Amino acid sequence: MPHAPPLGALLRQYAAGSALACDPIDQGLLNRGYRLRTTRGHYFLKHHFDPETAAPEAIARQHRATQRLAALGVPVAPPLPARDGRTVAVVGGHAYALHPWIEGRHRHGGQLTPGQCGRLGALLGVVHASLERVMPVQGWEGMVPPQGREGAEKGARAGGGARTGGSAPGSRGERPSGDRPATGTRAPGGPDGDAADAGADPAATFALIDDLLARVLRHRPADSFDELARHRLLERRALLEQHVGRRPPHGGPVGWVHGDFHPFNLLYRGDAPAAIVDWDRLGVKPRAEEAVRAAAIFFVRPAGTLDLPKVRAYARAYRRTAGATPSELAAAVHRVWWERLNDFWMLRWHYERGDTRADPQFPAASALVVWWTREYDAVCDAFVG
Repeated sequence: MPHAPPLGALLRQYAAGSALACDPIDQGLLNRGYRLRTTRGHYFLKHHFDPETAAPEAIARQHRATQRLAALGVPVAPPLPARDGRTVAVVGGHAYALHPWIEGRHRHGGQLTPGQCGRLGALLGVVHASLERVMPVQGWEGMVPPQGREGAEKGARAGGGARTGGSAPGSRGERPSGDRPATGTRAPGGPDGDAADAGADPAATFALIDDLLARVLRHRPADSFDELARHRLLERRALLEQHVGRRPPHGGPVGWVHGDFHPFNLLYRGDAPAAIVDWDRLGVKPRAEEAVRAAAIFFVRPAGTLDLPKVRAYARAYRRTAGATPSELAAAVHRVWWERLNDFWMLRWHYERGDTRADPQFPAASALVVWWTREYDAVCDAFVG
């Protein structure tokens, strides 16, 4: 097994029995996960591999948050403590965590009824309101813990880290909506960016577009991905020239957020959410923006449009449970739209890193930006109406 975890040394730290089987879960862009079967049961073993999210103190903070949320009844999967009470096991300089195995499946927005869309929005609102209760914000205002950089739509179709359990129901077009705001102002990386800063600088984006176009033209042999990339880059440059004066100011009210809320980080058992997983991007950010980003992932259609009736049901429930105002959501819609307009993380992974795992997400994600720009008022109305 590639990158096999040191099971003997790890399990000696836990009262979890002896290993019988350990199978990798290939659904993470940043970290590594394994379904572990021992003489005591089934577990999810997470290897916190990404250097920008793997600091033991940051992992411990995520663990404290999920433990406190679980005490409030939020569906999460807190880590299991080792014999010494710690939840982060460091072996050979690598950080690991052991979680209960959660049986369940992922469901994208097309698989949800309008009522279930409302319950999804209410769940995220409860997460935000509960985090406000259990996590201190003082000292974190305007700050974002170290981020990697969809992580997105998530792994080569999956999410910002390895998941805590369950089985994906088939295609992974979720992170496909392109929710990984590596904007033109940021260095290449994975799926997430600092949402608390001012909107992306269009001058930097124009320069990035020129650089990516040059890379596309140099790529040999040229293929259909190159053709689509060139078309979308030219199209995006024209859109940005048209809307260059709409750069948004700094974000709205901040608070602790999950940071990567999308279908592959939410497990359902039947019709009910069983666990929200992958808290690697827990941080202090504008909360309403997470709600908008999540909707743009859950409710994107293959052609790159949003299911606005479902967005409306989701957003109404979110506003109610999170205590968010329509004006906050309207401002968040504008910032996330601008973020997407300036976002090229998928192309940067492809042409700068040679990493093609996010390629299947690109058609829908790049089409969504164009559609969102054209239907801006309708999208905004769905979030605030």
